[in-house]
Amino acid sequence: MWCKGQISVVLLLFFLCDAFAQPRFKGRKLIAKQQKPAVVLYAKPIEPRAGSPQTVTAQCTDSEVIVTISPDLLGIQKPVQPSDLSMGGCGVTSPAGAEPFVIDAPLQGCGSNVEMQGAEIVYTFTLDYNPSPIDGLPIVRTNPAVVQIECHYNRLHNVSSNALNPTWVPYTSTISAEDVLGFSLVIMSSDWSGPSPSNTFFLGDLINLQASVDSTNHEPLRVFVDSCVATPGSNASAPAYNFIGNNGCFLDSQLTGSNSQFMSPRVAQSVMQFQLDAFRFYGLTTSSIFITCHLKVTLASANVDPLNKDCSYNSALTQWSSVDGDNAVCSCCDTSCANPPPFRRGSGAPRYRPRRASEVSVPAGWEETISVGPLFLKRVSPLSSVPQSLSSQQDKTYSGSQYQASILGAVVGVLAVSCVAVLFLIYRKANGTANTKQ
Repeated sequence: MWCKGQISVVLLLFFLCDAFAQPRFKGRKLIAKQQKPAVVLYAKPIEPRAGSPQTVTAQCTDSEVIVTISPDLLGIQKPVQPSDLSMGGCGVTSPAGAEPFVIDAPLQGCGSNVEMQGAEIVYTFTLDYNPSPIDGLPIVRTNPAVVQIECHYNRLHNVSSNALNPTWVPYTSTISAEDVLGFSLVIMSSDWSGPSPSNTFFLGDLINLQASVDSTNHEPLRVFVDSCVATPGSNASAPAYNFIGNNGCFLDSQLTGSNSQFMSPRVAQSVMQFQLDAFRFYGLTTSSIFITCHLKVTLASANVDPLNKDCSYNSALTQWSSVDGDNAVCSCCDTSCANPPPFRRGSGAPRYRPRRASEVSVPAGWEETISVGPLFLKRVSPLSSVPQSLSSQQDKTYSGSQYQASILGAVVGVLAVSCVAVLFLIYRKANGTANTKQ
């Protein structure tokens, strides 16, 4: 019994020592072992500058997201005030005067939005910058900015122990009844060699767009751009400009005399390339444009018709032409292709019977609406190069005048010297003759 009592006392002492040796975490923050840098999406554009460092970074941990913001958030050498930064109502948590600014936000707080995306749980945060007036004056010299940050976690594992890379998804939304075919709409480079490295354009540029469909495990398909509308925002807000409509008629070139067109011939039946003459919305301060297009496909072996076509307008010839060769299908572009005139027989009748929209049933998944953007448009003044040209011309004129004056001065100098020499010779000759007579 005495031995058992000693053993119990020893175990009790070990237990107490172990308890007092445990670290105290009360009031301290547990830092996740895994932290990886995030990539952020600027929903409202922050002007990109070549070679400039990233001004916003983020770390997703097992319980929070840690956002680090540079004082030069906009990259224009104009520091922002920490009081103008917020994320879902949560402000800067770093000490006053400390730089860069830091916001620690719990995954399930600070306005986070949680949703399931396939096998992932996605926490989305929105960082807002709303500039306040300068020293009480009614002016600001910076634009508002919105930065979206996403933390992705695998649903198949425990979120509290598996922090994964944050990621961002560029704005591309798709609406489809069934995900049967893979439609895409991409802004292309100027030579069509691949996606455009920039989404900034100038007035006067041609914006290259490419619609396509992945018809893997399908019969060969032909894609059509049925309609396209441009808006200044990602939603269907006014104003809206329908530059392609009436079942594949490129209305912009007819309405404005622009160079907008479908590219002909096709590079492939499953691809449609087209160019849009860059423009801005009148009266709006925003320079962003979102493009939403309705795409659809038919079997590549099927003939084109007024409801399945892509037609460009030639302003010089004042006529419509089909990308696929049969220009007769474009005759309805000046009226209504959804409700063509009654079919009439005779020598003047078209070779095909126009179909009405009510007669056509598009298979589910064979059409889709896709949005791409934002595209940013910048103004370029045609007069911006005039002062430089005039200055250059004036410099050339001035240089030419100087050159001519130099030559004229040299000629006058030579003539003056010659005259003096002649007069000197005449004078000496006259003096010599006088001396001889004497």
